[in-house]
Amino acid sequence: MKLTDANVRKIALPAGKSESIFWDDDLPGFGLRMRAGGKQTWVAQYRIGAKQRRLTLGTPAKLGSDGARKAAKAALAKVALGADPAVEKIESRAKAAVTLRVATADYMAAAKGGLSPRYFEEVERHLTRHWKPLGELQLDRITRADVAARLREIASKSGPFAANRARAALSAFYSWALGEGIAASNPVVGTNKATDEVSRDRVLTDDELAAIWNACGDDDYGRIVRLLALTGQRREEVAAIADGEIRGTLWTLPAVRAKNGRVHEIPLSDLALDIITSAPRREGRAMLFGAGGGPFSGWSKAKAALDARLGSEFVPWRIHDLRRTVATGMARLGVLPHVVEAVLNHVSGHKSGVAGIYNRATYRNEKREALALWAAHIQKITSTGGGN
Repeated sequence: MKLTDANVRKIALPAGKSESIFWDDDLPGFGLRMRAGGKQTWVAQYRIGAKQRRLTLGTPAKLGSDGARKAAKAALAKVALGADPAVEKIESRAKAAVTLRVATADYMAAAKGGLSPRYFEEVERHLTRHWKPLGELQLDRITRADVAARLREIASKSGPFAANRARAALSAFYSWALGEGIAASNPVVGTNKATDEVSRDRVLTDDELAAIWNACGDDDYGRIVRLLALTGQRREEVAAIADGEIRGTLWTLPAVRAKNGRVHEIPLSDLALDIITSAPRREGRAMLFGAGGGPFSGWSKAKAALDARLGSEFVPWRIHDLRRTVATGMARLGVLPHVVEAVLNHVSGHKSGVAGIYNRATYRNEKREALALWAAHIQKITSTGGGN
């Protein structure tokens, strides 16, 4: 019997049988399997060496006899060329299960021990938030065009530097995936950066620093910027500062939040302490700045508003310029290099090795004096309108 749509509708399971396969007379190996209850499935049966295999092609309800015959011919042709369609189908299903979301979770678990806590959080944020729209796609189905289009969206919503960081995070992930054998190529290769990045050495003048200080609003972002200008610490460290880290006039940054993984003490000047104590506390939150469950966010929007207040003639600047300005400014005021390093929590030169661990208390007074000197300088330039 030739398996046609009309003939299939006439087929009935023989009495006493729970299952039977009806083979096509024209195409050997092509058949229709019927089970008790009326369920029908197209199959292609073939032999690989001593093993007999059966490939499911679909049901008559979804695939007509002509389509099923065509699929069977294609599968049997692969067998003639030495392939095994049943194994290919299993491999294809397994590959389809490896989506970007699933694979990035495995990547983050593997990378956690080798990344600093701060960098781990940054990479995780990019992969789980910025690349979330591609999360359910199979790794090898993600194309360069997909990546490029998403990078444009990230640049539009979060800024070009965020797009560059997201691009780097995805590229590192795909390098890992290639090594694991779960991706055949890296679709990030060949995509454009949202903006060119060059090494920055901008140090703000006293006039510029005073202008930024005076343009800060009475809000979380304004307080963060002023604390950055006073302490020289990193943006993420100030954004997540919590009440529990403040003891009297000392801010102790735990190792888990420090970039170098070491506990860091920052003596607070009176001016810095005033900013911290005046920040409104929010019920249920230990962190001083931000809302919800995390630290302050919304950097791009807040920075744009501050730049608008500074005016179009103000030379473009970045938040990180404040850290460099603090270091340069303290050195200009006569603070010794190893004390500047201690304030910034740099691990190099005077603070490397054993000395970096045991000199923390030794430098506490020097850091306090340096930061007090710097705070006095800021107070002077912000009240007189600048100094150079």
